[in-house]
This record gives sequence, C-alpha cells and structure tokens, in this order.
Amino acid sequence: MEDLLLNSENLLNRVSLTFRRYLYFQINWNNRLIGIKGSRGTGKTTMLLQWLKEVDIPTRQKAYFSLDDIFFAGNSLVETAKLFYQQGGKILVLDEVHKYPTWAQEIKNLYDRFHDLQVVFTGSSIIDISKQEGDLSRRALMYELKGLSYREFLDFQYGIKFPKLSLEEILTSEGIVRKKFPQEFKPLANFQEYLRFGYYPYQAEDRLGYFQRLRQQTRLIVEYDMAELKGFDIRHAKKMMQLLFVVAQQVPFKPNINSLAEKTGIHRNSINNYLYFLQEARLLTLLYPAGSSVAVLQKPEKIFLENTNLLFALSKETPSTGTVREIFFSNQVGSMHNTSYPKSGDFLVDGKFTFEIGGKNKDMSQLSNVENAWVVKDEIEYPVGKSLPLWLFGFLY
Repeated sequence: MEDLLLNSENLLNRVSLTFRRYLYFQINWNNRLIGIKGSRGTGKTTMLLQWLKEVDIPTRQKAYFSLDDIFFAGNSLVETAKLFYQQGGKILVLDEVHKYPTWAQEIKNLYDRFHDLQVVFTGSSIIDISKQEGDLSRRALMYELKGLSYREFLDFQYGIKFPKLSLEEILTSEGIVRKKFPQEFKPLANFQEYLRFGYYPYQAEDRLGYFQRLRQQTRLIVEYDMAELKGFDIRHAKKMMQLLFVVAQQVPFKPNINSLAEKTGIHRNSINNYLYFLQEARLLTLLYPAGSSVAVLQKPEKIFLENTNLLFALSKETPSTGTVREIFFSNQVGSMHNTSYPKSGDFLVDGKFTFEIGGKNKDMSQLSNVENAWVVKDEIEYPVGKSLPLWLFGFLY
C-alpha cells in the first residue's frame, strides 16, 4: 500500500488549482459517500484530486487510489482500505471503480464498517448504482460530470471568466443578458473552435491528435466500458461501432429501423436496444416525442451524437451547419434540462418552452401559433426580441 500512498501524494502535488469544473461547486462534499460518474475524458480524476488537495488535513490521512491499478488485481479493496483507515486515514478517493468487479459490495462494506471514513468514488457514465448489489443507492449521493460547456471552455482555454446563466435569465430579458457581458466581449470569436475542439479538457494537451484520440476513446467505451451494461453482449461491440459511424454520417435524423439494420447487420428488433446502450454510454442522445414515456424499446424521434466534437471526429465529411447547431443545443441544454421533440419546432424544453434552431435569417413563421416559443440563431451576438443567440445556451453550466 505504500506505493499507492506515494503515488497519491505525487498526484496531489502536481494537480493544478487554476481551473475547476462547474460540478466542483455543486457537490455536497460533506456527505460520507459520494459517487461521480461521467464519460471518459471529462475530467473526473482532476476534479477529485483538486478537492482532495484542498482538504485541510495531513497528507497521510487522505488518499487517491485508482482501481484499475494492477495492485488491485491481487489485493482486496476492503482490506487495503481497512489498513489505510487503521493508519489514520480519513478520506479515500476511489477512481475507475467499474474496473473492479465487486466494487459496489465492497464500497458498501466500507460505508457500514468505518463510520468516520469518507469515501468518494468515480465510475463510467454507464454505471447504474440502483442496479448494483449492496444497495448503494440509499447510501451514496450521486452526481454526473458532463464535458466542458462553452462558458467553461472560455475559462479553461483563455482565462475568460463569466458566471453561468439560468434558462429563465436567457429567456426573460435581452437587456439582462447584455448586462452580464462587457462591451468588448466577442461571443462568436471562439465559438467555432469550441464546436470542434472544446468539449473534452484533454484537447489542450494535443490539438493535432485530438480527433484521433477521440475516436480511440469512443472505441474503448464501446469495447470495454459498455461490458458493464446489463443486457449488452460484448461480442456485439463491432456492430455497435458500425451503428455509431452510420449515425454519425446522418445525424440528426428520424431513424429508419430497417435501413439501420441493413447497414449495420443488426437485427431490426435489437436496434432500439443498441441505440439505448449508446445513449447510456454518452455517445448518442435520443430525442423522444413530447408527452411520451421513455422506454428502452421505444423508437426515438431523432438521434444526435452526444456532442459536436464527436460529430467532427466521426464524420467522413465536414458536418452540415444545421446538424452542428442542433447537436450543440441538444448537448448544452439537455445537460441541465429535459428535452423532447415537439409537434412544431425542433426542441421542447421542460415541457413548456419551444425552440426552433437555425441561421441568422431564420424567422418565427414556423412557431407563429406556439406559445412560449423562440428562434435560436447562429451567427448573432445577442438576443433581439424572440431571437436568441445559439452560443448563449453554452452558459447554462
């Protein structure tokens, strides 16, 4: 265990506190058992190391263990944590818990046995603790970390800091929105960069190899992480990749089940299940008709890639501007609010706000008889009446 503690100390010494994710300020860090899930590359590990570094207790009383470390291939998590606790440990951060087969039961055991040991764990976005053994759902306070918002990207990449905006603030008054930003701020100056490269924090490390790394990450999610999903047969991973790439060339679109089955070799009765699995892995977003119940076997009205960076990485050709706009809106708004497909317009948010997405010349003609409706336009800087700028929805978190 000494090597684990030494590695933990080294990581804490190296982690930067310059930029912190939105979720850092939303978590109730006083809870005794906290779980944070999220897709690969969104920054879960960095966020936890930052928090652990700032906790004002001696270094040997706090530790970070990654459960994909080879140490845990031959050593019990419970016994290792017990030894840490007996040596005065108070806070234990466990990363990549889904890589350890009996993680749920053993974390539950730690919670029940050591009442003054705080445990914080992270896992893939696909983990569902309500279906895990040990009934962690009653014990753990769960959160999910999304990729960078446009607001966070401006801070992370350029040090441009702004507070987040609520949906109500965006919709209420154009004057209120304008007052939130200095006159010299050019909101569109870095927007196209964000759409291509801004969602995952690791883009700062290697911009030239970003798309290749993103494709590799996608394959790892499908071939390894999704093995944790109940009902998913890992032997179908190749077909899942085929389905994902087929969708990437066409999104957003109304899915034709027979056509998807023919192009991927997946039986038509299994397509909706596969789409659902890809959504659980945060690779796709499925938009269902307004007023309908979301069920695994239900056909979605539209399919989107989860974020615009994935779209640029997986598309064979430059994606259409309209597709990019809709995916950005779906991703940023859907991270904080419920979205569905309305009878008129492109998105219904929280069951009461309707939005049509388009370019700067888009008008309200398609929404003329719809209450609480707005046109969201690309290439405009600030709200004008019922016209809202697309970039502004990147400030919701």
